[in-house]
Amino acid sequence: MKRRRSLRITKVYTRTGDAGQTRLAGGQSVWKDTLRVEAYGTVDELNAVLGVALAFAAVRGMDKRVRACLAAELPRVQSKLFDIGGMLATAPGQQFANMPRVTERDVARLEQLMDACQKELPPLKEFLLPGGGGVPALLHQARTVCRRAERVCVRLARQEPVDPQIVPYLNRLSDALFVLSRWVTRRTKGAEALWQRNLD
Repeated sequence: MKRRRSLRITKVYTRTGDAGQTRLAGGQSVWKDTLRVEAYGTVDELNAVLGVALAFAAVRGMDKRVRACLAAELPRVQSKLFDIGGMLATAPGQQFANMPRVTERDVARLEQLMDACQKELPPLKEFLLPGGGGVPALLHQARTVCRRAERVCVRLARQEPVDPQIVPYLNRLSDALFVLSRWVTRRTKGAEALWQRNLD
């Protein structure tokens, strides 16, 4: 059985990016404001917001079922986002051993999570204002960053090859974060604020 080489980071700063360029996996030098770098940077931002949501969910007094669900699902999503970041950081046509990937099963898992949460939720009769408490509000923020990551990846895919499962995964993830936010609001007895049309 082939042993996987572990990643070892010995130094965080390298000074190689001081001139505004970075290297993709495989060594190709690109400007830091290119669309590909924007794509994996936005995925990284999404990952960070999920980390904040997890930290807030871990506080004492949080509903145990909520804490258990988020502790089981969000780190898995975070790892999958690292996979996506690695895929986006790889120049088109490059292949490496143990390349990360996203599959239809990953998308299906998000759908199953939504289906399970939806069983406890009443149907929405109006658009929902982001909020519902600390953790739900952070999940809403993550949802909007996820939508932005999806848009950037769509733009990138119109210019360069992008793995075909990345956009569906981000699309489904933003939906899942919306449903999770509603579910956490309900489990923690928070209040959903609905859009009020034509307020004076």
